[in-house]
Amino acid sequence: MSTSQPLIFRKGLDMKEAVAGELAAAYHSAIVDRVRANGYRHDTGRLTIHLAREFGFCYGVDRAVDYAYQARRRFPGRQVYLTGEIIHNPHVNDQLRAAEIRFLTDQGERWDTLGPDDVVILPAFGVTVGDMARLVGQGCTLVDTTCGSVLNVWKNVVRYAQDGFTAVIHGKVHHEETRATASQALKYPRGRYLVVLDRAEAAEVCDFIRQGPGADSAAFIARFGAVASPGFDPAVDLDRVGCANQTTMLMSESLAIGEMFREAMTERYGSADLAAHFRSFDTICSATQERQDAVTTLLDSERLDLMLVVGGYNSSNTVNLAKICADRVRTFHIAEPECLISSNEIRYRPVGMPSTAPCQEEVQLDWLPATGPLTIGLTAGASTPNNIVGQAIERLEQFGA
Repeated sequence: MSTSQPLIFRKGLDMKEAVAGELAAAYHSAIVDRVRANGYRHDTGRLTIHLAREFGFCYGVDRAVDYAYQARRRFPGRQVYLTGEIIHNPHVNDQLRAAEIRFLTDQGERWDTLGPDDVVILPAFGVTVGDMARLVGQGCTLVDTTCGSVLNVWKNVVRYAQDGFTAVIHGKVHHEETRATASQALKYPRGRYLVVLDRAEAAEVCDFIRQGPGADSAAFIARFGAVASPGFDPAVDLDRVGCANQTTMLMSESLAIGEMFREAMTERYGSADLAAHFRSFDTICSATQERQDAVTTLLDSERLDLMLVVGGYNSSNTVNLAKICADRVRTFHIAEPECLISSNEIRYRPVGMPSTAPCQEEVQLDWLPATGPLTIGLTAGASTPNNIVGQAIERLEQFGA
């Protein structure tokens, strides 16, 4: 174990200009620029394409990818690793592998051999407290790309833990960000966490709270023990709760779950004592909200025949964009432009399938009507670069002709 303090880069590596051209070549799209300049509309043959006004790379993702390229340039003689996918986009991750950045989640890679000569990039999702301590202890040089919105959630979860409040986290328990956020609650002895996936799970927890001392703790642990902190005692640990969320969840649902817990705690303890038992801070990621708002505006303002949502199948924010669209119009979630096989055939992932489920693509024939004008909406998740969006538009141009 190294006894020296390792280097931790959190504000760049002074190589931004050096990698600017490389990033532009890899991810820029001239056709996307033209569509933006034309009011986010593109007419091609019989097709009219409307692009959501907020889509694709957010600031946090853009920064993470930029730092990864800087790290490769900054340390040319050293091995550079990522703890896992830097973002949930297969194209971007494959590009980084091609740049000889190794992923510790890939088969054959090992954490225990890392040392002071190695550079390790922490992804936009962040890493757990335990993994961070391990990497520091091994003396690795660290490049921390953790998104500022994620750090804001962590700050509030730590505040809950300091004051003896259990963090109720709306998220996916196996998602890297949720695991990292939950670990923040264990920094203090009184810290606890509980992860709820959706309104249905939140309702079960709220029912337990309303029941008071007569609630069945054993049944609760049988149901939620796997998504709670070690030694979780619902009779004690749900006495004081604070709400938080995985930043890429459906924001309307995060807000609704927060309100559900507010109402349950009010019913249990009364309005006068609510502040002693319930807290909630605004931990909604502005970029996630902007992309969800933009696609809702597009659906409200245009008569669309169908919607295409482009992004990784394991990307939580992309999955949620597809859910919003599918409630209003026929929607296809595609991972890459190659999923647009022809004007007659599309390969896609069914909307509503959890992002953590094994990838099960389906193929739809006759997905585009053979004749007549057609209006298509298009958006992309926050981990999807512009060149992928542009390639999707170019494929649609071929079909429109």
